[in-house]
Amino acid sequence: MIEVRFHGRGGQGAVMASKILATAFVKIKKYGASFPMFGFERRGAPVTAFGRFSKEPIREKTQIYNPDILMVLDPSQKNSSAVFQGLVSGGIMIINYDNDPNDISHENLETIGSIDANTISIEEIGMAMPNTCLLGAFAKVTGTIDLKPVIESFKDYFQGEKLEANARCAKRGFDEVKILIKN
Repeated sequence: MIEVRFHGRGGQGAVMASKILATAFVKIKKYGASFPMFGFERRGAPVTAFGRFSKEPIREKTQIYNPDILMVLDPSQKNSSAVFQGLVSGGIMIINYDNDPNDISHENLETIGSIDANTISIEEIGMAMPNTCLLGAFAKVTGTIDLKPVIESFKDYFQGEKLEANARCAKRGFDEVKILIKN
């Protein structure tokens, strides 16, 4: 089982990203479960979402305490102890970040995929909505799923120009992510 914890702020699409990823895993005949955890439900407030993905049915519905992968939509959380809490050894971080990821460190962090998802989403969608761009980066960095089923899953959440724009974001996330191996 792969356990992914999403960290962002209200309005960045962390919850939607976890749902889309669960849908994508189901499309490839695997199992996916996603669920959010909210504090104050308002734009800009911290948001955490969780995703579990497996070849076997997923029965556990609790929050994720020991994630394999961190998806960080808000770059200001890059060195937050809450983000890294419980990260397993050999952990992966995919982050919306426009600077050199060498300044991000944690003893269990092995791989960082960084991409300036805000700029890409502004160029493609017209607003800073990093979630779908980071899903493309997720596909490239983790290798756990191909980009095609991720983009196929967008059809359950978007239509028309929004669908096309988000597909472009994911493709650019896949193509433009920078991968840094820490050890």
